[in-house]
Amino acid sequence: MNRAQAFAANAPLMGVPGASSPPGGKGEWYRGAGGMRLRAAVWKPSHLTAEQPRGTVVLSPGRTEPIEKYFEVIGNFLARGWCVLTHDWRGQGLSARLLPDRLKGHARAVEEFLDDYGRLLDAFEDQCPKPWIMVGHSMGACLNLLTLEAGETRFSGAVLSSPMLRIKTGKRSMWSVKLAVRWSIRHGHAGDYLLGDPDDPFDHTFAEDALTSDETRYEMWRQQLYACPHLAIGGPTYGWLAFALDAGERALKPKALKTVKIPVAIVQADADDVVWKQTARWAAKRLGRGRYVEVPGAKHEVIMEADPMRAVFLDEFDAMGEYVSPPKGIAADPSARVEDVTEETPSVA
Repeated sequence: MNRAQAFAANAPLMGVPGASSPPGGKGEWYRGAGGMRLRAAVWKPSHLTAEQPRGTVVLSPGRTEPIEKYFEVIGNFLARGWCVLTHDWRGQGLSARLLPDRLKGHARAVEEFLDDYGRLLDAFEDQCPKPWIMVGHSMGACLNLLTLEAGETRFSGAVLSSPMLRIKTGKRSMWSVKLAVRWSIRHGHAGDYLLGDPDDPFDHTFAEDALTSDETRYEMWRQQLYACPHLAIGGPTYGWLAFALDAGERALKPKALKTVKIPVAIVQADADDVVWKQTARWAAKRLGRGRYVEVPGAKHEVIMEADPMRAVFLDEFDAMGEYVSPPKGIAADPSARVEDVTEETPSVA
């Protein structure tokens, strides 16, 4: 078997010195909607011997993010005794891309992503002990919420980081952006870069980064990207933006939010330049058992932030873990700690 055949047969996990895959992990291919080949990976805590894992974390990255970017937090979950299942969404990481130009961040229908996610859970359910905790960031968090609203019942709790519920549009109003996107797609430009900007992922610098204030974690991800350029994604297309706007609007329907019965903690970056924090707060209020936690000073990627800010996310995860898988049988319901949140619908025009 040559190298190309070996790559096709096995779903690799691409590590670099200082950011290698945690022990106990294995990459696997699975088939998503329409037979698309997608990548997933499963880890089991290698330090456990007689003890059983506490359950499974199902981790969903955001736009552009492959499995590899989450090696550190996967290690955190494993150290706490959890198995981890994670995946590359269609169109990114080592999952099949949607356009001939691999760098285009493209998407089509929300239903394709939700179908892929359901197939992921079905394909790996036998490898993943219960209870399950859903963890997602940004785009992944939005799709996770839509999954719960659609009636998925296999999860016992969820911790969502800066969910992509309503994207910031700069100086342009939301209605004008929607109008421009509809016009572009109607005229055959769904697969074109948004505003013609390829946003070369290899030209980014820490000084201009809007996602994390932690330079060490930023540079580690850059090293992973340079070592494994096949993981890279550039700017979004008009098709992706249409998908993102649609996903957020669906997730925010009050009747849908009220159908979610499990406890959901939303950990939202305070200094978020990507999504509206007010919208996350508004959504948390309308969840049946929602909790909203804002991380002061944090940029969009709370999980990749400096240690004190990142610790807020891990604390919320630990609280959820103690609830769904209590060490000694009884734990307080984390929804009992829900803070007062605003009743007003946020203005984002």
